[in-house]
Amino acid sequence: MSRIAAITKKARQEGNKLLIPYLVAGDPGLPETVRLMRALVANGADIIELGIPFSDPASDGPVIQRGVERSLARGTTLIDGLEVVREFRQTDQTTPIVLMGYLNPIEIMGYEVFIQKAIEVGVDGVLVVDMPPSESAVLHGQLQTAGIDTIYLVSPTTNACRAVSIAGHSSGYLYYVSLKGVTGAALTDYESVRKNIEELRKLTDLPIVIGFGIKDGESARAMAELSDGVVIGSALVAEVAELADSEGISDEQISSSIAVIKNARNAINTIG
Repeated sequence: MSRIAAITKKARQEGNKLLIPYLVAGDPGLPETVRLMRALVANGADIIELGIPFSDPASDGPVIQRGVERSLARGTTLIDGLEVVREFRQTDQTTPIVLMGYLNPIEIMGYEVFIQKAIEVGVDGVLVVDMPPSESAVLHGQLQTAGIDTIYLVSPTTNACRAVSIAGHSSGYLYYVSLKGVTGAALTDYESVRKNIEELRKLTDLPIVIGFGIKDGESARAMAELSDGVVIGSALVAEVAELADSEGISDEQISSSIAVIKNARNAINTIG
């Protein structure tokens, strides 16, 4: 059983909701990314999405774009992101890691090389934002053969036919984008999210997690009540940004920078 399958099965059996933070690899630095990942797990993260910086992050809002820019300014590459996972695995063989990013860096590396390296370092899932199922047959097939989950996004504008295709191709979990637009936008229409999640549940038995627009404990709890878990990205990256100009970052600073995740975990734990 894969790490993602194991953690999601455990959460369902225990009636718990998944908490999935998103970090940009290399922001504020590569060693700090590993420290942040470990701190996130210590404070209740179930799965970590690790963003691979790319020069044209079209689906990301300004907060994550700035995080990507900070990382790229330090020269972070896909290889560096994979090495972050390798380092993390030195002390954690349990927490699933999903690489999230865009197709270009993977194509440059080559599918086979990328997948082999992903296996070697301990990657559990891949979410390629700009590769829909209709265009992902080769990469999806190779990831599936390698035992790496392929995670896809479903948005409020996804039509029924396309939703069926996405659900059929997905493994690990299904990522529902809670609003139209880019990451970091405000989430206000909870009722439409509820209705869309209900429709998606007719298409898949996979856990459905909600991301985009979740910025605090209150919104995390509200979205977790409608789904199997939540992804928190922009709000966390905004806190991590406070470390960008620091030297000799302390454990206290690391702990402070993940406050939104601590608050979200506490809020989600009240569901029951």
